[in-house]
Amino acid sequence: MRLTFTKRDGKYDDLLIERPDAAPETIRNPKQGIIPHDMIHYAVESVLAHRGFLGMVAGGDAAVFATQGGESEEAIERLVESFQAEMWGGRVPADELLETYRIACEARGHAAAPVTAEDVDGVRATLDDLTAKWAAVPVNGSLTVEF
Repeated sequence: MRLTFTKRDGKYDDLLIERPDAAPETIRNPKQGIIPHDMIHYAVESVLAHRGFLGMVAGGDAAVFATQGGESEEAIERLVESFQAEMWGGRVPADELLETYRIACEARGHAAAPVTAEDVDGVRATLDDLTAKWAAVPVNGSLTVEF
């Protein structure tokens, strides 16, 4: 699956999703001062090989805001949110990020996916790389990754 993120000058950036067996779909990502939310999904899901939103889309689900998964997909959404919060607020020790993640899952009534400190390091490295690449993308320019 090919993901093309396009930086726009308004309140939203775009994500074009191209799958070999489906029509292309575009999702609008609200600007948030860091990389797009779905780019964080890419970092988490590609490094950890857990099924979240992008895994569901790759499996044939429609790429819409209301796409909902089961407990494991919801756990990945909490992990994405934990990394997103860290990107806004600054890095914390891996054990603190994982504890925040566990608490978020517990508050939503589901178990956390197994994630190690080494996994956190891998996701952070991918996020750092994507952040640098995204910063270099001009308005109306794109960044493409394969999932």
